[in-house]
Amino acid sequence: MSKVLVIAEHNGATLNPSTAKTVSCAKQIDGAEIDVAVFAASASAVAAEAAKISGVGRVLTVEREENDPAVAALLAPQIAALASSYSHVFGPSTAFGKDVMPRAAALLGVNQISDIMSVEGTHRFKRPIYAGNAILTVEAPADSVIVATVRTASYQAAEGGNSAPIESAAVDVELPTHTRFVEVQTGQSDRPDLQAAAKVVSGGRALGSEENFELIYKLADKLGAAIGSSRAAVDAGYVPPETQVGQTGQIIAPDLYIAIGISGAIQHITGIKDAGTIVAINKDEEAPIFEVSDIGLVGDLFSIVPELTDALS
Repeated sequence: MSKVLVIAEHNGATLNPSTAKTVSCAKQIDGAEIDVAVFAASASAVAAEAAKISGVGRVLTVEREENDPAVAALLAPQIAALASSYSHVFGPSTAFGKDVMPRAAALLGVNQISDIMSVEGTHRFKRPIYAGNAILTVEAPADSVIVATVRTASYQAAEGGNSAPIESAAVDVELPTHTRFVEVQTGQSDRPDLQAAAKVVSGGRALGSEENFELIYKLADKLGAAIGSSRAAVDAGYVPPETQVGQTGQIIAPDLYIAIGISGAIQHITGIKDAGTIVAINKDEEAPIFEVSDIGLVGDLFSIVPELTDALS
């Protein structure tokens, strides 16, 4: 019998959708018993959300003042201590998961498996490599605990409607003192979150300036979409780094992805391969983005985008 511990990602008040997607991956393991662990100073609200996720058998809460805010160096020892009775420990392949899960794996003395996109068996998984241009099958030793991150773009969030029991878990472990929290700096926006949005409008270097990116904002607002960008647009200073989509940005899987003035470099394509419908607008008919797009429009974005925005009024 496989016992899977899913590490919940949250902001202290609400559960991140990545957690339900990680549970979907865990459910692919035949006969798995799935527990969700919530590490927080006060875990009741987040735990209540986690208990509703289909497939979750139990929610464990680990409440310590040191867990607010979440610091990987402090969470990892607690995860390692809690993992002793589990065969698998899964976390989302988000900034949170990429930070904390390797530390937990190191403390458990095992190699982490990154970006699981398919479960082939209890110890056998598939993951993308070379910017998604090849798929690697990884098999872990049968006698070791598996610590892994889940490629959330490859999974739909598990449905709700569950009512799993919530239990308090005591983790008696001494926390390190070499790391301290200073501050979190994040951009504030009323637009949908890029990682969870059903619709995303992205702009590239072809916009030419930060001011011209207003075209992207206007179209996104009409569609109720999140804002994305290419790495080139971020490097040029047109938009903040949190909008970047791609291998070195965010891996997303919206229902609709509109790429405007984006050529389609490999690192960008990696971030959108799982999108439902990809629409590309570019004046270069040879642009690589057209090779992966479902709908392509060749033309001047400075004419096309305003017309499209007006047509949506």
